[in-house]
Amino acid sequence: MPANEIARWLIQKVASYLAMEPDRIDITRPLAEYGLTSVYALTLCGEIEDHFGVPVEPTLAWDYPTVTAMSEYLRTQLAAPR
Repeated sequence: MPANEIARWLIQKVASYLAMEPDRIDITRPLAEYGLTSVYALTLCGEIEDHFGVPVEPTLAWDYPTVTAMSEYLRTQLAAPR
C-alpha cells in the first residue's frame, strides 16, 4: 500500500479525533502540536492494528510523530514479509 494512501487514512482519523477539517492537518507537523493526547494516540494504535492488520507499539505517535513519518513506517511494515 502506498504511503500516500496510508497518510490519507491517518489524516482522516486524526482530524476526527481533534474535531478539525482534514485539510488543516500538516503532514510534516508533529501530531502532539495539534493536541493529540496519549489517549488518542493509543486509540490510533488500536485502529491502525484493526485497519491494517499490523501490530504497532503504543509509542508509535512519539516514535513517528508526523503523518509523513508514521505513514512511511506503516508502509514498510505492510511491505515486510510475514
